[in-house]
Amino acid sequence: MDYTTVIALSTEESKPDMKQGSIFFIGTATVLLRYAGFTVLTDPNFLHSGERVHLGYGLRSKRKTDPAINIEELPPLDLVVLSHMHEDHFDRVVEHKLDKFIPIVTTPQAATALKKKGFKSTYALKTWQTLIAAKGDTQLRITSMPGKHAPGSLSKLLPPVMGSMLEFQSPTGKTSMRLYITGDTLLHKQLKEIPQRYPEIDLALFHLGGTRIFGIMLTMDGKQGAEAIKIIAPRTVIPIHFNDYPVFKSHLEDFVKAVQAAGLENSIKYLNAGETYTFEVPTNRQ
Repeated sequence: MDYTTVIALSTEESKPDMKQGSIFFIGTATVLLRYAGFTVLTDPNFLHSGERVHLGYGLRSKRKTDPAINIEELPPLDLVVLSHMHEDHFDRVVEHKLDKFIPIVTTPQAATALKKKGFKSTYALKTWQTLIAAKGDTQLRITSMPGKHAPGSLSKLLPPVMGSMLEFQSPTGKTSMRLYITGDTLLHKQLKEIPQRYPEIDLALFHLGGTRIFGIMLTMDGKQGAEAIKIIAPRTVIPIHFNDYPVFKSHLEDFVKAVQAAGLENSIKYLNAGETYTFEVPTNRQ
């Protein structure tokens, strides 16, 4: 059953900018989103090259890249959106250094795990459930999207995962910008329901990498990523979650080739870690 939770965030007196926003790519699935007065961090992974993540069942993977910034360099955050509880999405650096009172929106399983680690403001969402974060008269609606982290019965051995839909609403109540984050998911039937509920998606962050463990694929590879774009039809896609760990078996080049073959390349914006994508919101959407 869908339901909505509302939280009030502290706000400054300055009027939020509804015309322009930015995505700063930190690495892996970690981005910093700034828009409409909100600063949102996703799937925080701040380990450095050579440091290992623990993936469960004794499996580990050594990071090949560095994050664009360290966690201490983050600006003040309003909240964190966490797709699931895997260490390449919420690592031990984050566990020790992230403010324990920052709101974290995530799956029920991850919320329970975070509470045990001392985090005080966790918000659990099941699929299609919504949280509203309010700053003054501006609202951010975060709704959990369906995700599938493994095929068949293997999914029971991995942490539940969610995608996220972020809808920014102006003081007039109009949705000015809609951002979809896939989370670590494979291509699956429930994705078709997303464009039915959200026919206009301005921007999407696609978790790729074709993660494989014991030969079984756990996240979209380049081909599945291109198919998912056809299904969800966002105006602009930024690929993330690729090339950072050896378990990511599908390189970004696989996605580049797949979107070119599908004639989708004009909708893709590629970012290297440390780069920022600045987006403009059409006047009729404000």
